[in-house]
Amino acid sequence: MSNTLLILVLAGLTVAGFYLGRTRALASVGGKARDLNSLPGYYGYVAALWCGLPSFAALMFWSIAEARMGAAAPGHLVFAIIVAIGVAGLAFAHRRIRPHMKARDGVERVVRIVLIVCSAIAVLTTIGIILSLIFESLRFFEKVSPIEFLFGLEWSPQTALREDQVGASGRFGSIPLFLGTLMISFIAMCVATPVGLLSAIYMSEYAAPHVRATVKPLLEILAGIPTVVYGFFAALTMAPLFRGWGEQAGFEVSSESAIAAGLVMGIMIIPFVSSLSDDVISAVPASLREGSLGLGATPSETIRRVVLPAALPGIVGSLLLAMSRAIGETMIVVMAAGLAANMTANPFEAVTTVTVQIVTLLVGDQEFDSAKTLAAFALGLMLFCVTLLLNVIALSVVNKYREQYE
Repeated sequence: MSNTLLILVLAGLTVAGFYLGRTRALASVGGKARDLNSLPGYYGYVAALWCGLPSFAALMFWSIAEARMGAAAPGHLVFAIIVAIGVAGLAFAHRRIRPHMKARDGVERVVRIVLIVCSAIAVLTTIGIILSLIFESLRFFEKVSPIEFLFGLEWSPQTALREDQVGASGRFGSIPLFLGTLMISFIAMCVATPVGLLSAIYMSEYAAPHVRATVKPLLEILAGIPTVVYGFFAALTMAPLFRGWGEQAGFEVSSESAIAAGLVMGIMIIPFVSSLSDDVISAVPASLREGSLGLGATPSETIRRVVLPAALPGIVGSLLLAMSRAIGETMIVVMAAGLAANMTANPFEAVTTVTVQIVTLLVGDQEFDSAKTLAAFALGLMLFCVTLLLNVIALSVVNKYREQYE
C-alpha cells in the first residue's frame, strides 16, 4: 500500500487522538475545566503526541530500511503494524490522562526537544556544507597551487582529459572572477541602496497610510519576478540600449557588459533594501522623534540625525542581505554579462562572476577527480569566506554606532 495513504491514516488518527484526549480530560472532572491541572487542549496534545510520534517514527524507519534493502515485508503487514503502533500509543495516553496530570509540562518538554533538534539540524547542516567545501577544496589544491588560484590573473579551466588533447590551458587564477563579481555587485548596490533607502524613508516618514499601503506591495512585486525574466530584460533591452548610447558617444560598449547586468540586478534587489529598511525605520520608537521635534529640529533633521542612526543596525542588515543576493545571482550575469573571465575594470566590457563559473564547471557529466570540477568547490569556499568577511564588517559597524543609542 502507498505511503501517502498511510500518512493520511496516521494524520487522521492523530487528530482523533487530540479530541479523544481532550474529551477524556473533561469527562474525568465532569466537564469542569477549572478542576484540571492544565487546559483541556494540552491533554489532547498529549494523546496526539503519543499517537503520532511513535507511528510516524516507525514509518520513517521503514521507509529508510525499504530504500536501503528493498521491501522486507508485505505492504499490508507493514501498514497494519504501523497503524497498530499509533493505536497502542493512543490507548496508552488515554489511560494515563488524569485530572492531576501535568499535561502542559509534558507538551512543552516535547516542543523544547523538537526546537533543539531543529536547531541542531540547522547547525550540523552548516557544518556539513563547510566541511564538504573544505575537503573538496583541499583535493583541488593538491592539483593546483593555492598561490596560482588566489593570485592568478587568468581563468581558463579547460584541463586536458587525455595526453594527446590540445587546447586545454588549465589556468585557474580566480582574480578575474572575483573582480567581475565585485564590479557587478558594486553597480547593483549603487542602484539599489539609494533607491531602496529613499523609498523606505518616504514610505515610513512622509507617505500617507493609503499611499504606503499601495506603494509598498507594488515595490515588493519586484522581488517576485523570476530572475530569468530580469535576464531577458537585461539582454534584450538594457544591453542594446547601452550599446546604442555608447555608439552615439563615440566609444565601444560590448553587447554583453557588466553595466547592463549590474543595473538590472540593482533593480531586482531594491525590495530587499526598501522593505526591510522600511520595517526597521517604522520600528524606531516615536519618543525619539517627538523628543527631537520638541527640541526644535525639523522633520528632515530628525530623520538624518535621530531616526536613521537609531535604525542603522537594521539598515546595515538589509544592505548586507541585498549584497549577498547580488553576489549569489547567476542567471542575469549569464544572459547579460557573458561567460568571459576578463581582467578589466571597465563596466562596459563583458565579465563573469564566481557563481556563473561554479554553474558552468558543474554542468553536464563531469569527472570529480579533475581539477576543472574541483575548482567549483574552491570557488565556493572562497565565496563563503568573502560573505563571512562582509558579515564581520557589518557587525563591527553596527556595534560601533549602536552604543550611542543604548
